[in-house]
Amino acid sequence: MRKIIFLVPCLFLLLLAAGRSLPSNSPQVEVTRQVYLMGTWCTLATYAISRQSGLQQLEAFLRILEETEQELSTWREDSALSRLNRQPIQVPFVAGPSLCRLFGDILFWQRETGSTFDPAIGSLLEVWGIQKGGRWPQPQALEAARAQAGMRHFKFDPSLCQIVREREVALDAGAFGKGEALDRVFNYATQQGSAPWLIDLGGQVMVAGPPPGAASWKVDVAHPLHRDQPILTLEMTSGSLSTSAGSERDLQVDGRRIGHILDPRTGRPADFIGSVAVWHPRALVADILSTALYVMGPEEGLPWAEARDLAACFFRVREGKLEILASRAFKRLFHLNPR
Repeated sequence: MRKIIFLVPCLFLLLLAAGRSLPSNSPQVEVTRQVYLMGTWCTLATYAISRQSGLQQLEAFLRILEETEQELSTWREDSALSRLNRQPIQVPFVAGPSLCRLFGDILFWQRETGSTFDPAIGSLLEVWGIQKGGRWPQPQALEAARAQAGMRHFKFDPSLCQIVREREVALDAGAFGKGEALDRVFNYATQQGSAPWLIDLGGQVMVAGPPPGAASWKVDVAHPLHRDQPILTLEMTSGSLSTSAGSERDLQVDGRRIGHILDPRTGRPADFIGSVAVWHPRALVADILSTALYVMGPEEGLPWAEARDLAACFFRVREGKLEILASRAFKRLFHLNPR
């Protein structure tokens, strides 16, 4: 169930600061909504000829976001993803068209990123207690969890949309669910000719077209260690910006940090402490790559992004000073003027 409130000031990893001034003769009005959805606060904004038509557009967007959550949330026992995770071993699961396409994308990026993105980590999330306050697993328990993790334990026949689990492996949508939801909104809005609009889905922003009377939407990126401190303002007119960070959701157990972003290659929390932002025309790809690059860290991740002309930017603190490490593609898109 969604919670709906009027838009109020609220700090995200990505902070909204859209240019909202309208020319005096503009017939358009700004309409905003804020709801709690997919485990996070979601802010939506658009401009329309009337408040009613704007609210209708945002309501259509919300229905798509909710439908995606119903399909992909592992917190819902009736979701398609939960049913796949419960499917008996070696018994084919027939995926619907949207999940079939998505599964193909997941497999592609798992291979492309060298498994720094691999969402088949349900056993690892459980053994580390990531969703239950955290725990330090015993070595044998960790090895057992690693043996049940990884996309290698799935067989996929795209022609029949059949997925087979070969072990007790479970998918988690944390690194792709929001991006997939935003892409579905974008596809619908494009068909309807809806623009301009912006959605901030708890750390991932997608926009289409600039607001009336402004050149762009302004999106603030937060400090990697202090989410209430904006350090950079980016101007966006299209695409999606996804940020992965370890500052707020990391756990402390027995006085030691457990990062909430796991490295699927080792089964352990990623070593990097900071944040990484990725822009891409597809929100799904931005979502996936922000996680993959966080796992890689800047030493591995920045050359990897450069080799593929991807727009990525790492933020970290070294000896008390903030470092911003951006790819050439990111610098071409955005002016980097730290506050």
